[in-house]
Amino acid sequence: MRSRTRRACVLATAGVLAAAGVLSLAGTADAATTLGASATAKGRYFGAAVAANHLGESAYASTLDTEFTMVTPENEMKWDAVEASRNSFNFSSADQIVSHAQGRGMKLRGHTLVWHSQLPGWVGGLGATDLRSAMNNHINQVMAHYKGKIYAWDVVNEAYQDGSSGARRSSPFQDKLGNGFIEEAFRTARAADSGAKLCYNDYNTDGQNAKSNAVYAMVKDFKQRGVPIDCVGFQSHFNGNSPVPSDYQANLQRFADLGVDVQITELDIEGSGSAQAASYTKVVNACLAVSRCAGITVWGIPDKYSWRAGGTPLLFDDNYGKKPAYSAVLAALGGTGGGGDGGGGNGACTATYTRTNTWGDRFNGQVTITAGSSAISGWTVPVTVTSPQKIATTWNGTPSWDSSGNVMTMKANGNENLAAGASTSFGFTLMTNGNTSAPAIGACTAS
Repeated sequence: MRSRTRRACVLATAGVLAAAGVLSLAGTADAATTLGASATAKGRYFGAAVAANHLGESAYASTLDTEFTMVTPENEMKWDAVEASRNSFNFSSADQIVSHAQGRGMKLRGHTLVWHSQLPGWVGGLGATDLRSAMNNHINQVMAHYKGKIYAWDVVNEAYQDGSSGARRSSPFQDKLGNGFIEEAFRTARAADSGAKLCYNDYNTDGQNAKSNAVYAMVKDFKQRGVPIDCVGFQSHFNGNSPVPSDYQANLQRFADLGVDVQITELDIEGSGSAQAASYTKVVNACLAVSRCAGITVWGIPDKYSWRAGGTPLLFDDNYGKKPAYSAVLAALGGTGGGGDGGGGNGACTATYTRTNTWGDRFNGQVTITAGSSAISGWTVPVTVTSPQKIATTWNGTPSWDSSGNVMTMKANGNENLAAGASTSFGFTLMTNGNTSAPAIGACTAS
């Protein structure tokens, strides 16, 4: 998908942590209480597109590390990022993402090798012979650099036109090398790294239409002739004007029936509340129903860094609060928002807990409050710890304790008014004193 550059914001919560001298460390999550763990239990991955320049943000990194098992570099592996000048390669930003993912046991999708967009000007200026040489050299050099580290590559991206023609898109590769450039790219890629899955990736192919039919015909032809292709990526960017199609699952299945894996590669759905949650649920259920659907990647983590930020299309809000869509996805994957960590609700609001950072003697917890089908003007949530644990610091709420000091009741403080389906959160630092068990999160009480 297209590049979008956005200024990084400093979160209030992250500011509190920084002021306290807390470093960004890998988060810890209990099984089946996160997207990644729940997807793994279903034989799938759950990934996110990641930007290298946000990895230094504590809340961004901890959410990534806690929730996701697959990483796709958002822009850092595209042609203009790694080979701005002919045969001069710079992998520094992409390497940063790869190192982060590998250090936490995450898989990696390579995105993307041959694409008409984000293409340096020098590429379009080449004649056919030089262009063929440059394309194959680019594939060979990039794949060699990451050989053995990439689970799947988007070898060719968005090669077909929108509309009813089913024709190939005009690009330097199509215009100068002809229809054979896709096959050549895949054959070159297989020779460069026989261990990586090779994918074709496109948008507006989520239901059966002229464009998806053209891609289907190409994949069928490739499989019949032995052209190496292992998977097809469906970007799945949805909004009110382009909703999840009614034949989404059937379309995924027909591609899988050709003998390729299908992957949902760039999922985002504009909207909010229960409607957005329902659309996300439909996508997850479709993937789970197709045995060769390998997994789902959402195109970003918090809404504020989305390329469509105004449409609030992701699972986390600007402050990394879990939206109703998050809870819906987790439920569809068979996970639980509370699980061993606790969680509850009374119909008017719900409370879900995530452990965000862990150190030797303490950990940080975040409780996300989500209003139900109607607006609320206040909330309280009890948090119970096990002695000798003690809550040392809190933020985004007003705490009170019972006589034992083990039960903290958190009340809203400046974040009490929530529209239907909206979320907020509060956090705390818990000193373990040798006991690392998760606190119990009681039911959210709304007013």
